[in-house]
Amino acid sequence: MTKSIHIIGAGINGLVAAADLAARGRRVQVWERGPTPGGAVRTEDLTLPGFRHDVAAMNLSLFAGSAFMGKHGGEMARHGLDLVPINRPFAQALDPGDHLGITLDEAETLASFASEADKASWRALKADFPARAGLVGGLLGTPMTKRALAKFLWRQWRALGTAKMFETGQFLLTSPRAWLTETFEDPRLHTALASWGMHLDFAPDVAGGAIFPYLEAMAGHAMGMVIGKGGADTVTRALVRMIEAHGGTVTCNAEATAIHHAQGRATGLTVKGERLSADHILAGLAPRHLARLLGDSGNMRFDQGLAKFQHAPGTMMIHLALEGAVPWLAEPLRNFAYVHVGRSIDDAARTYAQALAGQLPDRPLLVVGQPSVFDPTRAPAGKQALWVQVRMVPAEIRGDAKGQISTRDWAEAKEAMAERALDLIEDQAPGFRARILGRTVVSPLDLEAENPNLVGGDQICGSHHLRQNFLFRPVRGFADGRTPLAGLDMIGAACWPGAGTGAGSGFFAAQRL
Repeated sequence: MTKSIHIIGAGINGLVAAADLAARGRRVQVWERGPTPGGAVRTEDLTLPGFRHDVAAMNLSLFAGSAFMGKHGGEMARHGLDLVPINRPFAQALDPGDHLGITLDEAETLASFASEADKASWRALKADFPARAGLVGGLLGTPMTKRALAKFLWRQWRALGTAKMFETGQFLLTSPRAWLTETFEDPRLHTALASWGMHLDFAPDVAGGAIFPYLEAMAGHAMGMVIGKGGADTVTRALVRMIEAHGGTVTCNAEATAIHHAQGRATGLTVKGERLSADHILAGLAPRHLARLLGDSGNMRFDQGLAKFQHAPGTMMIHLALEGAVPWLAEPLRNFAYVHVGRSIDDAARTYAQALAGQLPDRPLLVVGQPSVFDPTRAPAGKQALWVQVRMVPAEIRGDAKGQISTRDWAEAKEAMAERALDLIEDQAPGFRARILGRTVVSPLDLEAENPNLVGGDQICGSHHLRQNFLFRPVRGFADGRTPLAGLDMIGAACWPGAGTGAGSGFFAAQRL
């Protein structure tokens, strides 16, 4: 077979790398173990016919603003990419009947604030956001090589000065609670913004997590959110069409079982029992699976780093088909794409501690996605497709913080845990249960069984704590995606710049090649 670039895994990073390379004339083959491409960016009829549910990722804002889209957005549109803008991105359901919401409209947003001082703080953050976003966003868009990082920091220092650079460095080390309590008076705001840290494994008191509540709050207020029309898989389908239009291939039900190497170079891979030669391999694999396919790389520190890579606690998904909208007591919540359900920042901290201890949380944080409010193609007329993340839950159950669920088997525990989550929504929306037409509950182990990169139901493929981020993601000395073997690169959420739909690691790898 003619040598070519082989990509293991048809997740968003693999597909983005393949599309960019194919568009530049490289011969690309993508191998996917599952029956459909997309990884965590897929959409399926999971409850009843006509109800379209995103299996994991729903928010496509990072993809819409990615470097890949900046380069190929026009072609992606020609291949059917269709995005829906959201003007009310997220809100927090607090005590029943109370909420705090972030929208594109400043007056509407500030109307849900309780403190005049907090309104002034918000306006100051909004005014400063373009400059700070340029620095923080630029950092997230910089490959983690010494040369690229040094050039970026030098440019920023020249533009901003020493004091501003140190201030930003301190901010990058700050926990969500520390930043929120020094910035805002109202505990409701602390709760609402801290919820975003939990998306990336940053509980309120974990150092380095302030950046994510800040970015989500300010970006949501400045730019809104983007979802896919008909489902997040509009991205996947357009990427596959783009790859194929340039002569590349995406083959499903084709699991790679080995990566071959000799004398410090990757030479090929085995797929479905057939050994294939390759000029280059991009492996979109969680570190433990890369290690399994690779064996001894010849570099002990790299191999030990893959073995020690830490995953975040798991997530449980609940997909619901509803007869009509969620009857929120706080009626404005019916008009938001995301509704976080959690009454205090301390609830979030307790939930995280319980999950780390192997306990089923007594009051888990919920992320309730209402995509059909903005995209009616997701459900039959008058009905709604609901997407619920239960964050966080343990992959291995050692107990129940509430003392009600005795089983330690997720196959038996998931329906009872789903009932606990639905109780929290019912508290905020009496009559909600009566509107459920169909449901599918997916445990963290179900998520991993379907997509092995989601180890233990970890939807972000690895903690983003400081010891495992920036120059340390996934292994110190290999944060640019390279491995000890020539001809083999890592891509995926386990690599810098980490989780999300921005596909940064896939695009970085394509540029290197």
